[in-house]
Amino acid sequence: MNAALLLVVVASVATAVAAQQPAPFSHGDAKAGKALAERDCIACHEQKFKPASAIYTRADRRVTSARQLLAQVQVCNTELRANYFPEDEENVAAFLNDTYYKFKP
Repeated sequence: MNAALLLVVVASVATAVAAQQPAPFSHGDAKAGKALAERDCIACHEQKFKPASAIYTRADRRVTSARQLLAQVQVCNTELRANYFPEDEENVAAFLNDTYYKFKP
């Protein structure tokens, strides 16, 4: 009986955590994405923006939706030849959303 209750609680928490991100990257892991963003995104963006995070917070930013955020991460992945898997792209998008964009599910 206790094992069944534990399973229900774990499933509920997992669903709640996944529901916190918008649909294009609803399964993204922001913690995993942070490591990738810090390693790859910052180095590239600081060539044009000081600080590098200004690309995400500038008034004229290109990304205005969750779908565009994931698409931009995919473009950057290709440009940098980072060879991220699709789940890595979702993780980076989830991190950027949590930290800067705040798009709702």
